[in-house]
Amino acid sequence: MESQRRSNPQLRRGICYANDGKQQERSPSVIVIGGGMAGIAAARALQDASFQVVILESRKRLGGRIHTDYSFGFPVDLGASWLHGVCKENPLAPVIGKLGLPLYRTSWDNSVLYDHDLESYALFDTDGNQVPQELVTKVGEQFEIVLKEANKVRQEFSEDMSISRALSIVFERRPDLRLEGLAHKVLQWYLCRMEGWFAADADTISLKSWDQEELLPGGHGLMVRGYLPVINTLAKGLDIRLGHRVTKIVRRYNGVKVTVENGTIFVADAAVIAVPLGVLKAKSIKFEPKLPDWKEAAIADLGVGIENKIILHFENVFWPNVEFLGVVAETSYGCSYFLNLHKATGRPVLVYMPAGQLAKDIEKMSNEAAANFAFTQLKRILPDASSPIQYLVSRWASDVNSLGSYTYDTVGKPHDLYEKLRIPVDNLFFAGEATSMSYPGSVHGAFSTGIMAAEDCRMRVLERYGEWDLFQPVMGEEASVCVPLLISRL
Repeated sequence: MESQRRSNPQLRRGICYANDGKQQERSPSVIVIGGGMAGIAAARALQDASFQVVILESRKRLGGRIHTDYSFGFPVDLGASWLHGVCKENPLAPVIGKLGLPLYRTSWDNSVLYDHDLESYALFDTDGNQVPQELVTKVGEQFEIVLKEANKVRQEFSEDMSISRALSIVFERRPDLRLEGLAHKVLQWYLCRMEGWFAADADTISLKSWDQEELLPGGHGLMVRGYLPVINTLAKGLDIRLGHRVTKIVRRYNGVKVTVENGTIFVADAAVIAVPLGVLKAKSIKFEPKLPDWKEAAIADLGVGIENKIILHFENVFWPNVEFLGVVAETSYGCSYFLNLHKATGRPVLVYMPAGQLAKDIEKMSNEAAANFAFTQLKRILPDASSPIQYLVSRWASDVNSLGSYTYDTVGKPHDLYEKLRIPVDNLFFAGEATSMSYPGSVHGAFSTGIMAAEDCRMRVLERYGEWDLFQPVMGEEASVCVPLLISRL
C-alpha cells in the first residue's frame, strides 16, 4: 500500500515550492496529525479549499477510535457505533444520508439519563430472575427524582462535587428516596448506565458540568454497517501516511516542522493536531516551543474516561429479543449490560460494555480471560447460555494510540476547558471530540471540530499571505513540482 511505504531518505524534507521558488506561486500546505474522524474531516475540508494536505496517522489503519472489525465475516464496531442525534441538525447526517447507510434507532429520545434510553430491555438479578418491568419503570422514575434533587444540591453549593457525593447528600436529606433490596439494585443499575455515558465512575464526574453538553434531537441510531464507510468516504483522495507516529512538533512563524518516530521530517505552513486527549496527556509528542500554560492546563484538567467492548459471537440466538440485557447488583460496579446486535443487525452477537473502574480492571486481563468474564456475567442471567464461537476485546485505555475512550468533565474543573483546548496556538490548530464544548465524546463532535479547525487554519494562512489566488492549486504540468511533503495520492 502506497501510504505505508518507507520514505526515501533523500525526500525527507519536502516544501511545496514551484519551479522558481516564489512563495506566491505555491499552494499553502498543512500537516494533519491523527487519522480519526476529526483529522480526516479537517484534511477533507482543507484539500477541498485547495490546500496541499498530508495526514500522519500512528496506526496501521484509519479511523482512530472508530474501528470497524470484519473478522466475524460482517462489520462490528469496537469503538464508536452510535450517531447521537438522528436529525438534520447533526453535521454528519448529510454524509451518512448520501451514503444510504442504515441506522437502527435505539431511542427516540435525546436524554443522557439512561444512555440510549433502553426502550427495549430486560433486567435480571444475579440468580437469573428477570426483574418485573413495573419495578424497573418505577425505579427509573425515582432515579429522575433523585437527579432533580441533586440539581438542588448543585444550586446550593458554590463548590463543585462529584455526582456520587451529591447523591449521598440527597439520600441524607430525603430518606424516603432510599431503596432496599431488588429496587436498590435496579437503582444502582441506572447509575451504572449513567456512568457508562461518561465512561467514568460517579465519584469522578462533575456535578456542575455533567449535563452541560448539547444533546441533538432525534434520539440515538446504531450504525448497522459500522462507521468505517463514513471514514473511507471522507478520506478518499487524501494523502495519508499510516504507521507514522509523530514525536515532535516545532512551530515557527513561517511554518511547522513535524518529526515522526523513524526520523522522517515533514514541513508545512501549519498543522492540525487531531490526536486523542489521552495522547496529549501522556506528552508523547514534544512541542517546541512548549505549549502555553493555559493550553497545558486544559490538557491536564480534562478527564478521559474508559469504556470498552467485549464482543461475543454465538452460533445461535438464545436470549430475549430486546435491545439490552442488564445485570443488577448491590453496587454500580457490580452492574453491567449487554447490547443485543441481533435485534439491530440480524447477527447473533452480544456486546458487553464495561466502563470506568470495571473497564480498567478488565483491561488487566488477557483477551481470553476478558471474554470469559463477560460470558460468566451472561451465564449469571441466562444459565443455559451457549459458549461464544468468536470474540473481540477492545483496550482503549492501554492502546498507546488513544490512552482512553472519550472526554468528560472532572470535579472542580470548568466546562470551558474544551474550548481552551480547541483554541489555536500560532499555526497549530486543535481538533477532536475533546475540543468540542457542545458535543464532547461524540463522533459528530469530532467531525465538527475538524471542520472548525480547517476553517481557522484556512483563514489564518490566508491572513498571513494575503493572497486569494494562493487557493488556486498549481495544475497541469507544474503539478508534479508542487507536491508538498513529496507524498503521492493513494
